[in-house]
Amino acid sequence: MDGNGRWAAKKKLPRVIGHSEGVKAVRRITQFCGELGVKMLTLYTFSTENWGRPKSEVSALMKLFIQSLKKEIKDLMKNNVRLTMIGDIDSLPDDVVKKLKDSIDKTSGNTGLNLNLAFNYGSRQEIVRAVQLVSSEVQNSNISIDEIDESTISKYLFTNDVIDPDLLIRTGGEYRISNFMLWQIAYTELYFTQTYWPDFSSDNLIQAIQDFQSRERRFGETSEQVKE
Repeated sequence: MDGNGRWAAKKKLPRVIGHSEGVKAVRRITQFCGELGVKMLTLYTFSTENWGRPKSEVSALMKLFIQSLKKEIKDLMKNNVRLTMIGDIDSLPDDVVKKLKDSIDKTSGNTGLNLNLAFNYGSRQEIVRAVQLVSSEVQNSNISIDEIDESTISKYLFTNDVIDPDLLIRTGGEYRISNFMLWQIAYTELYFTQTYWPDFSSDNLIQAIQDFQSRERRFGETSEQVKE
């Protein structure tokens, strides 16, 4: 969800206003995905690299996150949305952890859209953690080196119970992945748009989905094999 700060700068507003408008975009896109029947929506909310931003901005982002959870929990319950998270939750501030876990618990029984927040998340760090955990299992003789395969690695990622994305949308005009789900997006379709996240609308989402639907997903096979 890129472009909050640049959206604010373009309008000569404080960056925090851009993030606040970004929350509104989260609300409308989440609601629209639920209406479309999307099974899972993962939002790259806060990366491990974002800690390097000015302390005042990080503090404002944490406060905004808590406020948003408090404000949105009723609508999440009303719309049958289940909230989950991927990332290093234990390294977050205590008040954020408390509110996040509380929201996850409250929505755990919902059966509609799964809103999955990538919060304090970085894919390289995730892969390193998975390698460490697998190595520990080998060291303890729980598994052998020969038993390690793709499913083994996947089991120890934050996304062990999360389906791989079909479509990745990056807003804001940047053409990079920025340490997001590097393992999981091996066959994900990528879509880049110049639109800043606060301006991202249901029409923009429809355009991305229509573009996705026009593509042929071969997963290493030939076109002829896919058609068969």
